[in-house]
Amino acid sequence: MNAPTAPRGLRLLLALSALAATLGAAAPTAVGAHGAAAPGREAPRSGCPSGEVFATNNTEVVTDPADPRLRTRLTRFDREVRGIIRAQGAHPGASTLLDGVFWSTELRRTTFERSREFEVEGTNPEGLHHLAGVLAKQYHQESVLTFRCLPRHAPATDAVRIEAPDVSAAALREALGANPEAREELGGGSVTEDGHLVLVSPLEELPLARKFTKDLGIDWNTTEVRYGAREFVS
Repeated sequence: MNAPTAPRGLRLLLALSALAATLGAAAPTAVGAHGAAAPGREAPRSGCPSGEVFATNNTEVVTDPADPRLRTRLTRFDREVRGIIRAQGAHPGASTLLDGVFWSTELRRTTFERSREFEVEGTNPEGLHHLAGVLAKQYHQESVLTFRCLPRHAPATDAVRIEAPDVSAAALREALGANPEAREELGGGSVTEDGHLVLVSPLEELPLARKFTKDLGIDWNTTEVRYGAREFVS
């Protein structure tokens, strides 16, 4: 996985927990980065794993959404990463296959990538950081994204994870193409096999992320929002 400005890899993505969550419950109010009310269902922290890692074994730039490399299910990679998680003294949880759609500021065009999100249990922030570093080196990635759920007003909270239903990778690609600000500031996002958008945004970009999801035709009241800390580990 690459840093947000790199031409390949997971930038802000992405996709961050067991993604079969039901989104029909009544939505409480979440507070945006600038203090404005931002409706959306804030997910209970009790459902969060110790940490989440978003990774791939891809080292090539893919610019064609029909590229056959995007059909891989990363099955062997899934098994290997689970083994690495165990070797680091943690426990692997759910693993979710993702279709990433990202904007490359270097290539000035959209890139695509298959990746997986791994839930990690029984670890702490230092252990999660170390695990991500091991994965980055093992699979020759510029960086690996991690996310930890935290209380909304915790000092370390610097990001939000947004999940929303009924989004396709094609729709995400078109929306990024039509929104220069979202391309530059959010970088992109990922979509699960069952059509859930997963977007990890800097906390200060929550208003932009909210607008971007609405441009995708998403009812913000159906989104699930988690607050936390993200890190790109190289």
